[in-house]
Formats: sequence, C-alpha cells, structure tokens
Amino acid sequence: MNEKMPSVEQVAPVTAAIETRSIDWVPMSERTGKPWSLFPLWFMSNANVTTLATGMLGAALGATLLSSVTAIILGVAVGTIFTAFHSAQGPQLGLPQMIQSRAQFGYRGVIFICAIVVFSLVGFNMFNQMLGAEALTMTTGVEADGLWYFLISGVALVLAIFGYHWIHTTQKWLTLLFLLTFGVFTVAALATFRLDAAQLSFEGSNLTGFLVQFGGAAAYALGWAPYVSDYSRYLPADTKPARAVFYTYGGVFVGATWLMGLGAFIAALFTNSAPLEGVRDAADAILPGAGYWLLLAALPALIAVITVNIYAAALELITIVDSVRPLKPTRRARVVASSVIAASAFVGSLLSTGEFLDNFGSFLVILLYVLVPWTSVNLVDYFFVRKGHYSIRDIFTPAGLYGSWGWRALVAYAIGIVAMVPFVVTTWYVGPIAEALGGADLALFVGLAASAVAYIVLARSLDLARERAVIAEQAETGEPVAMVDPAG
Repeated sequence: MNEKMPSVEQVAPVTAAIETRSIDWVPMSERTGKPWSLFPLWFMSNANVTTLATGMLGAALGATLLSSVTAIILGVAVGTIFTAFHSAQGPQLGLPQMIQSRAQFGYRGVIFICAIVVFSLVGFNMFNQMLGAEALTMTTGVEADGLWYFLISGVALVLAIFGYHWIHTTQKWLTLLFLLTFGVFTVAALATFRLDAAQLSFEGSNLTGFLVQFGGAAAYALGWAPYVSDYSRYLPADTKPARAVFYTYGGVFVGATWLMGLGAFIAALFTNSAPLEGVRDAADAILPGAGYWLLLAALPALIAVITVNIYAAALELITIVDSVRPLKPTRRARVVASSVIAASAFVGSLLSTGEFLDNFGSFLVILLYVLVPWTSVNLVDYFFVRKGHYSIRDIFTPAGLYGSWGWRALVAYAIGIVAMVPFVVTTWYVGPIAEALGGADLALFVGLAASAVAYIVLARSLDLARERAVIAEQAETGEPVAMVDPAG
C-alpha cells in the first residue's frame, strides 16, 4: 500500500498534541467529531473585521444601505452554495480538497489550481494582518506595523502547526467571545443609531455599487471552496452529506451576512470611514471607551482566520511539491510549509502599500473569476460524473486511473475562463457584453455553465465502468476507496 495511505495499524493517535497528517488519507480509526462542529468553524472564519470591510465595498461606490444589504445577502447565498457542497466531500473521501481535485485535473495538472489558491490565501492573510496591525496601533498608540505583523503571524502559525482539531476547538470558543462582544455591539448599534430614510431605499443607489458588492460577497463566500473539505475530512465517513452541507452553509451564510451587513451599516453611518475607525467610533458613540475593547476583542478572530488560511495553504503547497516530486507527507513537511506560507504573507505585508487595501474589492472579483470554473468542474465530476466513486490509491499515483494531466478538466476550465471574458467587470477591464448591459456582471453564471457543460461533454469519453471495476476490486482487498452516494 502507498505510504501516503497508512493502514489502520500504522495510524498516529488522535490525541497527539500536534497533528501528524497533511495531504494523506485519514484512516477510519481517526475519524471523529460531529457535523455541527462545522457551523462554529465557518461562522467564526467569517465573523471578523475583514468580512466587515468587504461589506463596505458597495457604500464606497454610492450604494445605499438597502442596496448593499440586498447585494450581500444574494451574493453570499450564491457563493456559499458551492463552498457548502465541497464540504460534503471531506468525510466521504478523507482527503484535502486539492488532493481530491487530482481526480479531475490529474496528478500534475492540479498544480495550476493549487498555485492560484496559495496566491489568494497569502493575499487574504496580508489584508488580515494589515487590519490586525491597524487595530493594535489604534489600541496601543504604537505605530510598529512590522512588529505587529510578526506577532500576529507568529501566533497564527503556532495554532496552524498544532492543526485541525486545535483549530476547530479554538473556533468554538471564539464563537462565544464574538457573541459577547460583537453580538452585543450589533444589537446596541441597531437600537441606538437612526439612518437617513434615503439609506433604506434603492433610490439614489447605483448599479455599479450593487454589482461590486454582490461580486465581492459572492467571491468572499466562494473563496473558502478550494479548502473547505480540509476541515471536514476527519469527520466519520458515514456523515450524511446533507448535514455537512447544512452546517457549512449555515456557518458561512450567518457569519458573512452578519458582518458584511454590519459593515454596510457602519459605512452608511460614517461616510468614508475606514473599517476599524467606523467600528471604534460607533462603539464609542454607544458607550464612551467601548471602541477600545471592541477592537481588542476583534483581534483573536482575525488571528484565527489567518490560521485557517495558513493551514490550508500549507496543504496546497505540499500538494504542489508532491505533484512535481513525490513527498512523504510528514508532520515536518506541514510545519515547514506552514512556515513558508506565514513568512510569505509577512513579507508581502511589509512590502505592500496602501494601494493593496484600495484594490481589495478588485482582488475579490478576480478571485471569483478564477475559482468559478474549478468549482464547476470539481462538483460536476463528484456529483454527476463519477458520483462519489474514487480510488484513493490512484489519486496518489501519477500513472494511475486519473493520469498526470486531466486534459478534460483543464480544457473545461479554460473554456469557462474564455467564456467569462466578455462578461467581466473590473476596474481595469470591462467586457463588451457587460458594457452593453450597463455594467451588469454575469461572468459568474456564464463561467459556471460553460465549464459544467464542457466537462460533462468531455467526460463522456471516460471509461467509468473500468474505473468502478478497479475501485470495487480495491475495496475487496481492503484498500481505502470512496463508494458512497454523494446525494445520500
């Protein structure tokens, strides 16, 4: 048996202080936990001031509060669909998300997608660190961004090294802290402040602000998709897919709409205010001095989401290396990869300028464009083509069932990207069809449909009968396989 898929006798104890696994398959004896644990994990991953800042995108372009909140709800509702369905893959496969994508894109073909995800996660962590440093500067009065970046990265890295179970536990406790601080703040803010009637109407808003807010919200919710099953892969294999989908969707949707909506509310109250300044000023207006403590309470959530990103990006980095040259997925490999990811975001933050913050909305939109074709191919393959039947051994074999280069998925991905170009709306380029539609950004829907149709057509040439025969034979010999109906 492949060394990346240890037998039951070779497994490490679940109680190990530092997680030993990285991109390898999680044996049944290590599968623990309940599906409901996905709710606090994804709730807190979204319940932070980075999400709050995302909710200010529409207001910055003239959208009213009602317009922004509507765009936020619709955008998060759409983006979370894909994230939630990817989460169902974790318990059934026991693998990180991008390793599973080898079944579509090939052993080496997945490198391109992994590189995009690593880039996006480092970018998110740069933004998170900048907000964290700003919060520390505002509360301590000490302007030392480099020191703050180092401390924030260091704490997040330590938690990422301890791994999966520690991250889940931390998010559960932070949920309580959030409810005691931002929960009370939200209720008090809604009870205290009165907005201009114009903010509660669509009149005076503009389509551009609405679409940018919709795209930013959708991209933010969809941004978890490439690694969401990394955090469900230790759940028991008999976990009902519907329950994993439900709790993941609920966590992302509630956390993201709450904080983005709060961001839009603050932006409507304090025009042109920076995210953290708006939070502080609103809290101080309710209770003098409360802003100081609220900013401090926001720090743990920021550090935790940086941890979530470091952990996932490290798995993507190991996948890239392993796809070029087979790598034993040891605890040491994960520690080294996590350190590289943390260091990259730290250096990036030091070298970054204010333009990065100004372009964060555009960063989210571009992220949406490049992830849409991948999520379409992956979910179509899992739910409609192979229908949850995969050989774990062959996912780790360059010359196995799935090959080195999954040309069908790569072609379908490219078709999705090309199909979106005429529909995209960015600060640098607006597609001709989008321009003709008055700036309406329909690229998300076009990319999803184009990649899905292309992959379904191309996948007709797959020898699925042969694949299933091989998988059934492997199952009979006791090798790890996935043969569970994903619709169950």
